[in-house]
Amino acid sequence: MRDWRLWLFYSAAIIALDQLTKHWVVQAFSYGDSLPLTSYFNLVRAHNSGAAFSFLAGAGGWQRLFFITVASIAAAVILNLLRKHHRETLFSLALSLVLGGALGNLIDRIRWGYVVDFLDFFYSSTHWPAFNVADMAITGGVMLLIMDGLRKPGGKKA
Repeated sequence: MRDWRLWLFYSAAIIALDQLTKHWVVQAFSYGDSLPLTSYFNLVRAHNSGAAFSFLAGAGGWQRLFFITVASIAAAVILNLLRKHHRETLFSLALSLVLGGALGNLIDRIRWGYVVDFLDFFYSSTHWPAFNVADMAITGGVMLLIMDGLRKPGGKKA
């Protein structure tokens, strides 16, 4: 890609898909509702005021500003890395996914004070923590960053 800003298209697509799916869930479900679709998957409406796996969810409210700050700083760092490394396809794609996911969840935190999650996978009575499109993008982006780092000698970016 010739211009680093083209990578922002991928981030914007993630943000749009994330926000559209969350909007649908908020309109279709009340908090705590669950719609079983298979023997291992439900659509639900869950709210997460914490981070991954509800980390700090019960921290009393200060975590909202903390996570907003962390996501904002991460977005600034990622934008800088995209400018510097925009010709590195796998690295830039990974950063675009992480950026889109981080901003998708940041919008929720600013708007509602929590992140809307709705994908609920389980086995028997053991449920994986519910997640959303932004979480999938972040996870996929991190996996691509690991792959990118493993395929390069030294695996370092500056």
